[in-house]
Amino acid sequence: MEVLDGGPKIPRGSMGVWTLAWPSIITNLFYATSSIAAIKVVGDLGPDAIAAAVTGQRVTFILQAVLTGVLAGSTALIARNWGANKKLEAGIFFSRTVQLVTFLALISAVLIWKFAEPLVIFFGLKDEALTLSTQYLKSIAPFYIGYGCGLGLITALRAIGDVKTPLIIGVIMNLFAIFFMLVLVNGWLGFPKYGVVGAAFGNGVSFVIGAALLIVFWLSNQLQVRYSSIFNFDIKRVKEIFEVGLPAALEQVIFQIGITAFLILVAFYGTEAYAAYGIGVQILSFSIVIGFGFSIAGATLVGQHLGAKNEEQAKRAGWGAMRLSIISMTFFGVLITIFAEPLARYMIDNDEVVRLTVIFIWLLGSMQPLMAIEFSLGGALRGAGDTKTPLAITLTCLLFIRVFLAMIFFLLDARVEVIFSTLVADYVVKGFLYVARFRSDRWMNVLKTREAD
Repeated sequence: MEVLDGGPKIPRGSMGVWTLAWPSIITNLFYATSSIAAIKVVGDLGPDAIAAAVTGQRVTFILQAVLTGVLAGSTALIARNWGANKKLEAGIFFSRTVQLVTFLALISAVLIWKFAEPLVIFFGLKDEALTLSTQYLKSIAPFYIGYGCGLGLITALRAIGDVKTPLIIGVIMNLFAIFFMLVLVNGWLGFPKYGVVGAAFGNGVSFVIGAALLIVFWLSNQLQVRYSSIFNFDIKRVKEIFEVGLPAALEQVIFQIGITAFLILVAFYGTEAYAAYGIGVQILSFSIVIGFGFSIAGATLVGQHLGAKNEEQAKRAGWGAMRLSIISMTFFGVLITIFAEPLARYMIDNDEVVRLTVIFIWLLGSMQPLMAIEFSLGGALRGAGDTKTPLAITLTCLLFIRVFLAMIFFLLDARVEVIFSTLVADYVVKGFLYVARFRSDRWMNVLKTREAD
């Protein structure tokens, strides 16, 4: 442990990374289970219902990605102030984070509800899939306010090194989500049989429960960081959060645009291909969320060590996060790939969807070591305040490599399996670029330069 002038103890080395990573990994595994459940509970309703659930989750991921991008600024600033033992300043940034992200979630909820159908049409869905997806989005949109508030609180807590409170809240949320989805989709316990809409309501109720619990803990001073009024508008600190977080937010916007463009191309091959992509991603999410855990740990430790003026430990935290992430994601990626067919058939009894899902899992599963590099070193860079590098890498690799190649193959009338395979080139180049940037050590001076300006 490292302590600066009586300040907080900062975990060190690979064990320090693991200490912060494992609660986030467990939390994210529960989220992945909930996402799988959202697809499984509507699986008997057919590919159109699955397409609706996949689309609803995709929009939720887009919202999460944009908010998380903005929150990258909060993570860097809160972690650095906490590591420097400036707890009052960290607490103020904590409050401004909740204030900002809740407002952004409110605006997003209104826009998604109002433009649900055009949004689904943009995804390339038609007929029954279009109708069900629109109903799903309109049903879940109002709950995004609670989702945003909860996400802001959880991210801020992780930035100060409190990963156990988000774990407890995450477990509670996802147990409620699975329970309410089963009840409302199937019409149990006297409730109407809502079908696809029930999955939206089940997830939405869990968002509100999670946010409410966190707010109660915060207001009653049960958290490590003390409550600072969210009703004071502090333009200076909000501006700082935006300045650091804006490139990360743009990165996430570009990522979602790229993935959406990729999905639109896949949708041209039919509902089966679209559903296969969604199922494949959800199955592999059990490996992917492990990478998110190491990303969170790397960002927190790098930010705190830089705040404590210990650059060597910041570098060790980044490399340690990468090594542990590669080992863990590779293991689970191999395991999932081996059992790809039975897992796919468990999700849906449709031979073509299962066949395409298995191929997609083989491709993305083989990329788990490179995805591990992206998650871990990307998180470390953002924790240092270097949010422009991940933006540039995402723009280059996702749009100019994966989507560009996919469009060329699509125009050449290639099979959808070839479209899926373009993700390999994307991750190979990403892995190389992230390692090169982290080795340069220039990322350590990004916030120093900003402060000097």
